[in-house]
Amino acid sequence: MVGLLLHRFRLLHTIRDRQTGVLPAVGLAEYINYVIFFPAFVAGPIDRLERFIKELRSPLPLKNEDWLFAGQRLAMGLFKKFFMADLLALISVKDVLVDQTLSGGWLWLTLCAYSFRVYFDFSGYTDIAIGMGRLMGIRLPENFASPFLKSNLTQLWNSWHITLTQWFRSYFFFPFTRLLRSSNRSLPQGLIIFLGQIGTMLLIGMWHGITWNYALWGLWQGLGLFLQNRWSEFIHRRYPNLGASPVSRGLLQIGGILLTFSYFTFGIAFFALSTPQLSFEAIRKIFGIS
Repeated sequence: MVGLLLHRFRLLHTIRDRQTGVLPAVGLAEYINYVIFFPAFVAGPIDRLERFIKELRSPLPLKNEDWLFAGQRLAMGLFKKFFMADLLALISVKDVLVDQTLSGGWLWLTLCAYSFRVYFDFSGYTDIAIGMGRLMGIRLPENFASPFLKSNLTQLWNSWHITLTQWFRSYFFFPFTRLLRSSNRSLPQGLIIFLGQIGTMLLIGMWHGITWNYALWGLWQGLGLFLQNRWSEFIHRRYPNLGASPVSRGLLQIGGILLTFSYFTFGIAFFALSTPQLSFEAIRKIFGIS
């Protein structure tokens, strides 16, 4: 299902770029190769036609370091996907655990396990795709860049499923916010950013499935991005020298990482569970609210 949806993103990218006149001229066979390139078909990354076609026409030569790189990425991907992700699946949050678990601390750990499970699953597929692509002379784009080591939510989403985030930024966020800025009604800049971020993350949530929980997950992430954006601007304006010393900078970095991961993981209560009732019940138990 995910592969089919990513396949649609490649189609929409080329259709839109053809309409705007920026799509390069390609033959039918080249276009089919781009759309159904099998290493990236299941879980991405979502490559750009103009970049992909250059290497399809002139595949990269396979040198000794390329064989080593491909082997390392394949081995790492297989380890992430079929060991780490599958192992974490045993203790990840699921519907039945919400009713059975009385400890809020344990329930929180199952949410954390699910966060890491999703990361290892998707980044493992990406490693496999990149390794296979390199063996075929194609350098696929990176899709993950240590997202759980980022100190704010914007950095996390710029490092998580990078090509999907870039696709929504290019084909929804920027056009949508430009439309709001060019409308007859003069909207405040903060409101434009709020609507753009909420709309973008809501669409990403609904991309996973048309359910209330995926919609709530998207709204949660969009709200977090907006609040973090506004808070960062306020802090930089009010305290321009905050984090000037190495010690304070390190403490802020560690605190930001923990806070960002916690916010992302609370959203898993909506992403991993099937109904809003179960999600809110899990959150209540974590905070000890009866």
